[in-house]
Amino acid sequence: MSDPQRLVRELTRELDDAGLRGWCLARDLRTGEEVGLADDEPVPLASLVKVPLALAVLDRVRRGELDGAAPLELVSTVAELPGGVGATRFRHPARIALDDVVYLSVSLSDNVATDALFELVPPAAVTAFVRGLGIEGLVVRHPVADLSATPVEAMPDQPDLALSLAAGAATAGGGHRVRQLDTSRTSAGTARAVVDLLELVWRDGGGLDPAVTARVRWLMQHSVHRQRLWPDLASDAATWASKTGTLLTLRHEAGVLEEGGADGELHAVAVLTESRVAAMTQPGAEAAMGAVARRLVDHLRARA
Repeated sequence: MSDPQRLVRELTRELDDAGLRGWCLARDLRTGEEVGLADDEPVPLASLVKVPLALAVLDRVRRGELDGAAPLELVSTVAELPGGVGATRFRHPARIALDDVVYLSVSLSDNVATDALFELVPPAAVTAFVRGLGIEGLVVRHPVADLSATPVEAMPDQPDLALSLAAGAATAGGGHRVRQLDTSRTSAGTARAVVDLLELVWRDGGGLDPAVTARVRWLMQHSVHRQRLWPDLASDAATWASKTGTLLTLRHEAGVLEEGGADGELHAVAVLTESRVAAMTQPGAEAAMGAVARRLVDHLRARA
């Protein structure tokens, strides 16, 4: 058995011990060397779709089709519900410039801001934009408001039952009784597609304008949600730019680790997971995700 095969087997076991199924990929963006597990299987992406949405919106701003200074009206209808950040918590309508709405969407993972952007660039248009970049394994099917009608919202007094349904109703082919977890009905993508997109953003590939990619890198560098992978990757010499995705049993994080300056290391990492445990708070699962990310990166460093 080769070293990468042994690593994949060990990481699969580590994730399983934490109650997780994982789809992961790490790539050295300098050399192209990569290692992963189940990285070509589609997974519901949850808030990870906010990265391709931001790219599509900012590309239209660059082309003059949208005005970054134009105000958008943000109105929350879920301010009193659990969860949510930014304008999702606003109790009154607010008018905010388009450029700043993109910041709220990516860096704060604000769902109300995100859906205001989807009104300008619909899900099908985001998918077409991604296809134009040469990425086939990612599809955006709906606004993020569609993610707020799960069994948890339907059974607010029995969240354990709702999570049990989410954890136990999947099929081997990616189907699910819960629509938001069914890869044929929800926004979905592979770990490979996510890393491919990150590579284009960090390498100014796919015909993307450098001003657009620089802005998206900045937005991901200033993400306020980085509790999963960064604790195991952190050092004084490193920077981490990422986006998380969370929904019911799903816990994702994908980003790029830069270390050593302009000529140093550059690794893109996607760790997408689904838990079989019916609980919202699972620090052990998030710790396992970070440990997996670290082992994937260390493997690539050893082969460099």
